[in-house]
Amino acid sequence: MSIVDLFQFLLYASIIIFLVKPFGWYMTKVFNGEPFFLRRSVEKMEFLLYRTAGIKSTVEQHWIRYAGSFLLFHFIGFLFLYMVLRLQAYLPLNPSNLPNVSADLSLNTAISFLTNTNWQNYAGEKTLSYFSQMVGLTVQNFFSAASGIAVAVALIRGFSRQEKQTIGNFWVDVTRAILYILLPLAIVFSIFLIWQGVPQNFSPNLAVTTI
Repeated sequence: MSIVDLFQFLLYASIIIFLVKPFGWYMTKVFNGEPFFLRRSVEKMEFLLYRTAGIKSTVEQHWIRYAGSFLLFHFIGFLFLYMVLRLQAYLPLNPSNLPNVSADLSLNTAISFLTNTNWQNYAGEKTLSYFSQMVGLTVQNFFSAASGIAVAVALIRGFSRQEKQTIGNFWVDVTRAILYILLPLAIVFSIFLIWQGVPQNFSPNLAVTTI
């Protein structure tokens, strides 16, 4: 291991250790439904989502129902992403007029993003439209990450709750993971990328001849 590799490892480990306490405190507040600075401004949106989807946020689930909700959530997400890829040519935000993604590649991509593997067997600018990338892949990135966080939280509850038969509500955990953790992080990093001048537009792809 070189000096540079060792420095990168120690830097990464130090950042993780530094964030354990404040981020752990924050996530505890989020998933326990306790008041904190961000909840005051986002809480109305959270409960509006519950009301729209018919979710009873105060009702917790047995682990079997929790697991069933998890599987149903991913099954719907898989079908949605697969259909977006298969119908890409007929959907908006496709200025390069890219054709529909083949059945096998759509299946591979949907499963990959469903499992948070994100293995891409294609060149994005030549295969996927802006709609497929934004509404399909990006949305699934949020959903798969949020469901993974929810399962981790449910596992912790299962170990800590010795006398209860419930481990929380999957739909509530997923909603809170997206609204209070993933979206704020995405906004911060998006602002950073904008500041750095990363291009983002809806124009057709450009063919550039390099040196």
